[in-house]
Amino acid sequence: MNRSTAGRRRPEDNVAPGTTRTGSVEGPLGTRRVLLERYEVGEVIGCGATAVVHRGRDLRTGRSVAIKVLHENLATDPRFHARFRREAQAVTGLRHPEIVVVHDAGYEHSTDASGVPLRRPFLVMELITGRSLRDVLERGLPTLAEALDYQLGVLSALEASHRAGIVHRDIKPANVMVTAQGAVKVVDFGVARSSHDPAATLTLPGELLGTPSYLAPEQLRGYAADARSDLYSAGCLLHHLLSGRPPFVGDDPVSVAYQHVHEEPARVDTGVAALDSVLARALAKERGDRFQDARSFRVALLRATRGGTVRPGPDAVTSTAC
Repeated sequence: MNRSTAGRRRPEDNVAPGTTRTGSVEGPLGTRRVLLERYEVGEVIGCGATAVVHRGRDLRTGRSVAIKVLHENLATDPRFHARFRREAQAVTGLRHPEIVVVHDAGYEHSTDASGVPLRRPFLVMELITGRSLRDVLERGLPTLAEALDYQLGVLSALEASHRAGIVHRDIKPANVMVTAQGAVKVVDFGVARSSHDPAATLTLPGELLGTPSYLAPEQLRGYAADARSDLYSAGCLLHHLLSGRPPFVGDDPVSVAYQHVHEEPARVDTGVAALDSVLARALAKERGDRFQDARSFRVALLRATRGGTVRPGPDAVTSTAC
């Protein structure tokens, strides 16, 4: 069994709000793993390259939550701690219907099987019942109406995050959830950066953040991403939703990256000329030739496909509470 330690809450120590306290609680069903004396950790519901996601329960409110914990084998790497901290800081202050809510954050102190002390960051987030756009696309091509709804939701989320100065840097189908009600939730701000601080980057020389199939040419060439880079990635997502594949595919990441920088994507003939033009502009190689903000992209998409009056997207509500 892992050994856990406890500590007082201090804002300077938390991943996003403050410190953490972890421990185990004896109950009728045996020992329970509890974080911050509040969040009970349940079964694993997802696992990625850097973290495992558990179903959890807020013992104060009874609310079901998702708890994302860094993998043990990465617990000593400060870069991954920094990414958790960046994700918590990026999302905790945002309240927007199409962005996942982060309720709390901290560190779990324990030991590994060899008795080595571990300090693993975790995030407590809203539990999303649904599936990712990656899962949706694996089951088949969505209808045009569905594809547009998904895309508009993503652009609404980007409009809000960019307004708050947050560049996502990894928009792709796996990072877009579709709830059981059909609503979109953008997740995983782990490699996000602040547009207000150009020096704030978690990238090391020669390191590539994000997924090559959806990265902008400037990112692949080693330049800093900005909001227009996210919009290029959103254009790649739209291409995938409309055609069933990303704009560029290849046998390895290098060949895909080369195509993003030097080649034109395969044409998608949607039968709607205005929509084809929107997609072409979103995938422009040069930032200055793309949509300059998410609202412009969203408005152009609406006008191309639905006409009529364009209503503003929901504003993000910023808050320091978690």
